[in-house]
Amino acid sequence: MGAVHQLSRADARRIAVRAQWLGKDRPHDLVETVRQLWLLQLEPTKAIAPSAELVLWSRLGSRFDPQELADAVAEQRLVEVHQTLRVPEDIALLRAEMGELPHRAQEWVRANNACRHDILERLRADGPLPSSELPDTCVVPWASSGWNDNRNLRMMLDRLVDMGEVAAAGGSGRERLWDLASRVYPDATVPPAEEAQRLRDRRRLSALGIARAKTTKLPLEPVDVGEAGELAVVEGVRGEWRVDPAYLGQSFAGRAALLSPFDRLLADRRRLSELFDFDYILEMYKPATARIWGYYALPILYGDRLVGKLDATADRKEGELRVAAIHQDVQFSKTMTAAVDREIEDLAVWLDLALVRSD
Repeated sequence: MGAVHQLSRADARRIAVRAQWLGKDRPHDLVETVRQLWLLQLEPTKAIAPSAELVLWSRLGSRFDPQELADAVAEQRLVEVHQTLRVPEDIALLRAEMGELPHRAQEWVRANNACRHDILERLRADGPLPSSELPDTCVVPWASSGWNDNRNLRMMLDRLVDMGEVAAAGGSGRERLWDLASRVYPDATVPPAEEAQRLRDRRRLSALGIARAKTTKLPLEPVDVGEAGELAVVEGVRGEWRVDPAYLGQSFAGRAALLSPFDRLLADRRRLSELFDFDYILEMYKPATARIWGYYALPILYGDRLVGKLDATADRKEGELRVAAIHQDVQFSKTMTAAVDREIEDLAVWLDLALVRSD
């Protein structure tokens, strides 16, 4: 076992920020940015802009054109898997875990195997197609305790994605296209499951910079990294961490950034508390009277600290970006205020909206 790296909390934060390409030097290439981030989460809420677009704007700035993202997906320079976008060469690492369904889902697909075959045959003949043009011939409805009751076609498509038989093939929302996975995913060798897990852990750590070996399981994408990287301890924080040694000893220059609530810098809430001492909950699911920071408040990064939240809304009908409040977790200096203001102004430029402030 090698030496255990001794890090301050500032060291750890700077590694995390640098790994997410949120330092002073902005990236320039969209696909390379997604490659570094490991994934780009697709989340449809548009209080300001779709999360995937906000994440890219936070890195690339107002030079980023959302049409670039749509083109990259249409040209399969980025590939959608399980509500995330990935670079094509990473898909083989995900395919290694496809095929095995939980028992309940397995039994349901088996009971509706004729529907599965109908969908695959229709896609083989005419794909890619939107779900509205695919047959729903399920004989056993999907039952749940929530809003998925009887959403048979959607649930079957999700299970066929889990099995590696069907893949998203462009489009979005109700117009998302589906096709046979063999025509969407790159024709690459799928590594054995254990090797794929090791490589996924390594890729995830490269994107996070520093993470726990094991932590709370998340539904979309884990935030732990197994034995990837090297051992580290962080001053004032209990337990061991794994750190990507590529980030050790590097100089750090930060900047101000406004982050999507679904930004990967924020995904590990335990790490957010332990390293950044940042309290944040997405409040769009709360009643308006119970909100503290706003419906879709954007966390504010300054250097290696998360320093506040921006409560803003894009009113496209009126052509305005309305800033209701900037909630300061720490007292902003004049320099911080000016840097955050520049990011808000850049956000308005990128959205092509007039900036209206009442904060």
